[in-house]
Amino acid sequence: MTGFGKAQGAFNNRMIQVEVKSLNSKNCDINLKASSRYKAEDLKIRSAIKQRLVRGKIEMYIKVESLDNEQAVSINQELIAKYFSDLKSMAETLEAETSDLFKIALGMPEVISRPKDEMEDGELEVLHQVVDEAMSEIMTFRKTEGEQLAQELVQRIDNILSLLEKVKAFDGQRIEGVRERIRSNIEKLEEVNIDENRLEQELIFYIEKLDITEEKVRLKTHCDYFKTTMNDDFSGKKLGFIAQEIGREVNTLGSKSYNADMQKIVVEMKDELEKIKEQVLNVL
Repeated sequence: MTGFGKAQGAFNNRMIQVEVKSLNSKNCDINLKASSRYKAEDLKIRSAIKQRLVRGKIEMYIKVESLDNEQAVSINQELIAKYFSDLKSMAETLEAETSDLFKIALGMPEVISRPKDEMEDGELEVLHQVVDEAMSEIMTFRKTEGEQLAQELVQRIDNILSLLEKVKAFDGQRIEGVRERIRSNIEKLEEVNIDENRLEQELIFYIEKLDITEEKVRLKTHCDYFKTTMNDDFSGKKLGFIAQEIGREVNTLGSKSYNADMQKIVVEMKDELEKIKEQVLNVL
């Protein structure tokens, strides 16, 4: 959801400039800084931003500059003379410094005046057009970033599926290893009569607890569902929930592994999943 857009448009003797940028955020947080002449359009612009950008920490700056080389200003000479005279009289009475009195008088209210800058017909239309162009540019930026993000997410999911295939290779070996380890430990016991039938039943019961067939099936299903959901609009939160389900299955695989090689694979899966969760926060 990061992006940047910029546009500008001329209207009579003015240049309207719009810059918009966005950062990742779960909500739509808009910070709009516009020229005072456009304050009445604040709600409309915010609504347009939220409708198109949907989510993110969004900042928009709207500036307007005059294209005239000279701006007409007038100085009220009578008023500044009055200010100066009064200030000088007061300074002499108080025996104060008088060198900066003219500068002070020049900065007094209503000494310098500018012509009223009123809104003209058609100006707001140009404003909204420039705002729309800036948002179109940031949407293009976001789309490019989104395509790159989608490729990375798919690659991470495929990596988990590849690691799952490696888990399958160790699964049978792991069960047989557990069986042999239990039998070996029992044989080391002295003066113990063993009921082979009962032992076999207990082994089967114990090994069933270590079975990971369901976890493997569910993990693959969640991964496939993740890739399918990526094609849906506004799927960011849903992808986050699916990632949580993937994490549950990976954790269960780890707790049932009882095999050093499988545990290493599970750690790699968790590493891929953490990177997926970080990037899902960037998905609308």
